[in-house]
Amino acid sequence: MKSIELFAGAGGLGIGVSLAGFHPVEVVEWDDYCCDTLRENQRRRIAPVSTWPLIQGDVREVDFSRHEGHVQLVTGGPPCQPFSIGGKHRAYDDARDMFPQAVRALREAKPLAFIFENVKGLTRPTFGNYFEYIRLQMNHPEITIRSDESWSGHLARLEQHETSGSRKGLHYNVVIHLANAANHGVPQRRERVFFVGFRNDLDIAWSFPRETHSVEALAWDQSRKGSYWDRHEAPLKGRSVSEWAKKSAASQDQPPQTKPWRTVRDALLGLPDPELAPNLAKQHLNHRFQPGARSYVGHTGSPLDQPAKTLKAGVHGVPGGENMLLKPDGSVRYFSVRESARLQTFPDNFLFHGAWSETMRQLGNAVPVTLARIVAEDVMSQLESRIDQRTLQSSRQNKSRSKH
Repeated sequence: MKSIELFAGAGGLGIGVSLAGFHPVEVVEWDDYCCDTLRENQRRRIAPVSTWPLIQGDVREVDFSRHEGHVQLVTGGPPCQPFSIGGKHRAYDDARDMFPQAVRALREAKPLAFIFENVKGLTRPTFGNYFEYIRLQMNHPEITIRSDESWSGHLARLEQHETSGSRKGLHYNVVIHLANAANHGVPQRRERVFFVGFRNDLDIAWSFPRETHSVEALAWDQSRKGSYWDRHEAPLKGRSVSEWAKKSAASQDQPPQTKPWRTVRDALLGLPDPELAPNLAKQHLNHRFQPGARSYVGHTGSPLDQPAKTLKAGVHGVPGGENMLLKPDGSVRYFSVRESARLQTFPDNFLFHGAWSETMRQLGNAVPVTLARIVAEDVMSQLESRIDQRTLQSSRQNKSRSKH
């Protein structure tokens, strides 16, 4: 199946979608550094980006209508700065709001389905009306804003159209889900909002993929079963079990049915410490020690034996120490780019272009590859099943006509 990837960034969402089996016919990104990263990996023939038809430029200048009838999926992460908790929260007054362009891609390409994602900050009560505005535009992408109309006036028309029950023209059934990546096997507590829509004429009933990992299972594995420490051959002095984990495990009579949350220690398995073993670290891509990390109140880094805090792009600083590792002895250091890529589940052969701060920005804005793949695989399964059903139904109808 074919897809279009908008706002590709460093490729986290797109890689996951490609690994799920979709083949992009157009990948759009405007940022120089992100495009340099993608092109570098294309030159190195790193799958799946090696075959991506990358377009560097303003998405507002791209005509998607030529793909109508030829693509099954549109994906992307519209720039999140207007809604980021670390930003200025300007939303619809912010020129960086690219949701209208995402909706335009749906209107012009008319794909069978779409996957869009954004930051948790979009769900803040402050943005409540605009959040609904985004949803209704995705439901009814052909109900466009008029030249003399405000966004609130457009919202009112969309609400009227929605409540009228009319399903004329292009219409999508949309599921909105706030997902914690840690609950899906990503070694990072990262919450993202997903908008997943299926064209109404497909009659697809869909729900977000179920959670497979839990903090309760991690607490059991560390405090009751102890296999976590045995698996890592951790010395007794390095076995730091939080008081919460102890209480959680003690309150459970049976081990949880889910898998344990993956931790920073799990993610970094096999990588030498870039501070203690710099020569060994150089054998790995983007794995260099970054000096200058320090800890203070409210800035303590990510504990080794828990999923990492949400990696941040760093545009507004990282006041919680999200880009630092907190070791069991209380010391801290910055994550290397390779370690951060592990936390975002990028493949180890994927090379990031730019200085540490720039590559951390790319990683902080990315969707974890694993989470993207899980969602896209589920969407693929639904589309394949529906297309197969329609093909079978059409075949039966043709046979019936031929008999008469």
